[in-house]
Amino acid sequence: IGCNHKGELDIAKELLTLCKEAGATVGKFQKRTPKELLTPEQYNAPHPNPENSYGSTYGEHREFLELSVEDHKVLQDHCKSIGLEYSCSVWDTTSAKEIVSLNPTLIKVGSPSNQHWELQKVLRDEYTGEVHISTGMTTKEEIEKIVTFWEQGKGDAKNRVVLYNCTSGYPVPFEDVCLLDIRILQQKYAHRVKAIGFSGHHLGIAIDVAAYALGAEWVERHFTKDRTWKGTDHAASLEPAGLSKLMRDLEATHTALTYKAEDILDLEKAQRAKLKWGQYNKDILDKAKK
Repeated sequence: IGCNHKGELDIAKELLTLCKEAGATVGKFQKRTPKELLTPEQYNAPHPNPENSYGSTYGEHREFLELSVEDHKVLQDHCKSIGLEYSCSVWDTTSAKEIVSLNPTLIKVGSPSNQHWELQKVLRDEYTGEVHISTGMTTKEEIEKIVTFWEQGKGDAKNRVVLYNCTSGYPVPFEDVCLLDIRILQQKYAHRVKAIGFSGHHLGIAIDVAAYALGAEWVERHFTKDRTWKGTDHAASLEPAGLSKLMRDLEATHTALTYKAEDILDLEKAQRAKLKWGQYNKDILDKAKK
């Protein structure tokens, strides 16, 4: 969900309910402290896309979209009431400490923050849950630094860290999704982290199914009620119908990703007897051999 709630708690709660109804298992928001995160120049500059701005400066825009830690507790309680897992991405040290105080099952570190070591030290040393980390706009050397950091101290990367393949763009064209990087993450880190995931900013839902088939154990998508709403993330988000179809397709793929229990399945036996050469005409072929 991120900041697609437009800064309104009631919309945030509604989006959680819509996520649950669509079949999602986790509803995730974002938490930032704009004056800590941004330079004064960034804070006071105009929004790069003024038509999407909720303030006269980028800093005011970010402040408008922020929900308080008390609001996040309300959202966490709402998640519990509907059987949905609450989570949040944290962008700075203060936000990390605030969300840690809620002790959710998992906390996300987005691609922009995956080299923010002070933030990650809070998550590593003051929190015991899972930490999911995206690797968009990140070099292979930087990814190695992330995993190494989480293998030190109280990190326990093997049991706590989920690494996500990701391309940072809104939306991302198919040629830049680079799904085969999932294989690279698996080869290098499957034995060092808990799982490999996929965070998609593309259009449609076909790519997510392919990511799952390639071995991604977690699939993250942006979600909104209306893609025409004001804001930069809505265009790369799924609406309720799209999320429902994605969950349907992922569940179907999960069911289908098995091996045959026997060479000829029960549902094949009648077809084999009726259609397969050497079966339906076996008696004729046997007589011809004589």
